[in-house]
Amino acid sequence: MFEVGERHQGRSRTWINTSIKTLCAFGIALFISAINSGSAKADLRLCNKTDSQVGVAIGYKDKSDWITEGWWNLESNSCETLVPGSLVSRYYYIYAVDYDQFGEWGGRAFMCTREKEFTIRGIEDCVARGFERTGFFEIDTGEQSSWTVQLTEPVQQGTGGR
Repeated sequence: MFEVGERHQGRSRTWINTSIKTLCAFGIALFISAINSGSAKADLRLCNKTDSQVGVAIGYKDKSDWITEGWWNLESNSCETLVPGSLVSRYYYIYAVDYDQFGEWGGRAFMCTREKEFTIRGIEDCVARGFERTGFFEIDTGEQSSWTVQLTEPVQQGTGGR
């Protein structure tokens, strides 16, 4: 003969054991899903491998226009995602300024920038439109879905082709 308390307690243990097994199975499935989705993540990232803080601007062509965006401020030895998700273009363009050593990373691909945070459509007539004309360097991603750029020693001031 069972007392009411014992019988109720037995059901509770069974229910708890089943619930724990279900939660464990769900947790494992969620963990595996997170791992798989993390490995498929695609971004354009930039890593600042210098001892200085740097400011970064990016240029790229979307479906119809050239776009330049800035500024990302990266602390020394840190990384930042500039373009989240799969890359929409094979070529991206970077311009960066070393705030502490006053160097820069630039090139001969001229695009529009400004001193404050910006998103600018079009790369023509920068000065006439009230922007600065700035030389960016080219990144060829080879049509990969993700890419990481690493800034190391800054180039001497004046080589960016402003």
